[in-house]
Amino acid sequence: MDWSHYRFRSVWNVPAPTADVYAVLERAENYPAWWPQVREVVPVDEHTGTARFRSFLPYDLLVTGEERRHDPEAGILEVAMTGDLEGWARWTVTTVPGGTRAVYDQEVVVRKPLMRRLAVPGRPVFLLNHAVMMRAGERGLKAHLRRG
Repeated sequence: MDWSHYRFRSVWNVPAPTADVYAVLERAENYPAWWPQVREVVPVDEHTGTARFRSFLPYDLLVTGEERRHDPEAGILEVAMTGDLEGWARWTVTTVPGGTRAVYDQEVVVRKPLMRRLAVPGRPVFLLNHAVMMRAGERGLKAHLRRG
């Protein structure tokens, strides 16, 4: 097993129209306004940007994301990631009774040297760190959509 390899899936049930949820998720440069652990997103060009993440652990993750799929009709947003995390991430949004289901799938290999050195003993804490970040993102998205 590669202890630096992670697969994540988070499911957010959002009481808002699917088009509204997709519109917020497709604007990654605005994530820091509603997702506390997304500290900075800087567009590089129309399809690429850099992002800095930090949850409760005292380190930042820096990644470059390059758009692989942007399909509003299918409700899919997907990026390839390089940097401290290498792999991909995908949002899939669908209409469900009461609003929208936003599914976040991610498969990455950690490249950050400190995290690689601590891969085995740190894995449970890294997983918890990610879960905290995703819960905060879901709360932030819901609050952002309520504010309009």
